[in-house]
Amino acid sequence: MKVTLYSAQPYDERFFEEARLEGFANDSFELVYQKTTLTHQTTALAEGSDAVCVFVNDVLDKTVLEALANMGVRAIVLRCAGFNNIDLDAAERLGFFVARVPAYSPEAVAEHALALAMTLNRHTHRAFNRVREGNFALDGLLGMTMNGKTVGIVGTGRIGLATARIFKGLGCRVLGSDPFPAPAFADIGEVVDVDTLLARADIVSLHCPLTDATHHLINEASLARMKPGAMLINTSRGALIDTCAVIEALKLRQLGALAIDVYEQESGLFFQDRSSEIIDDDVFSRLMTFPNVLVTGHQGFFTVEALREIAQVTFQNLLCLTRGGHCDNALMQASY
Repeated sequence: MKVTLYSAQPYDERFFEEARLEGFANDSFELVYQKTTLTHQTTALAEGSDAVCVFVNDVLDKTVLEALANMGVRAIVLRCAGFNNIDLDAAERLGFFVARVPAYSPEAVAEHALALAMTLNRHTHRAFNRVREGNFALDGLLGMTMNGKTVGIVGTGRIGLATARIFKGLGCRVLGSDPFPAPAFADIGEVVDVDTLLARADIVSLHCPLTDATHHLINEASLARMKPGAMLINTSRGALIDTCAVIEALKLRQLGALAIDVYEQESGLFFQDRSSEIIDDDVFSRLMTFPNVLVTGHQGFFTVEALREIAQVTFQNLLCLTRGGHCDNALMQASY
């Protein structure tokens, strides 16, 4: 089976080859690593492939899927849990096998959410730069004690639960909101509706999937309902936030601080070195002017354990396909 990996970085190749050597794949798998993102213009790179392996910013709309099907590609395996970037109706109509990695080290993303909150709260990123310049003044570095504060977790899946446990361990009061709250959350905090959560939380952390219902969940109206001066953290999907509305809330001081590891228009920016280029995204550039905004480049998942699990589970999904058995991680089953 020939598999083309789109959006492949050196670390992807490292962990996939490691998983192969450890026996998670058989000799019939031929992997082709393509650094480019899958788009309408790059489908030809999958010529001769049986499957494509994709990541969060690869485009799998109707046009791309039809092009892949016409080339003989019959399987799509995602190196992520989310699948908002794939047209599932088109994939089903075209007979694709589609599988994902439903949970890869949820603690990795949860720990990154905490790191963002702690860094933004205590200004350690700014203190680091100051001290390197010999500036030991504390003005502008004032934070709050997190113990006793209220943290709202939007989305109580595996990552949301892991995040809730961490904040509870810090002595925070934890609120959770989810249309289908995990039973385990009852042992950690209080389940409330999202409006109550926004009104009460000092820190709001987003851990819900991107769907039609959650697109721009954080918008002008919801920001107005937030506790004035609250901190917002997003390590889930960029389009959960209306970035322009967030900028206005920051300007009005309604939103006290923002930390994001994801961005709605990140596909043209993240996972690449653009340090010698002019960034022509005016919205992103405006965000970067705020001293109370912290941005990381979609690295919440980026741990050894998570990357190892992604590679291993992806191979297991492909093996399920080749053997014709049921695949627990499949969004759509198909025979190979």
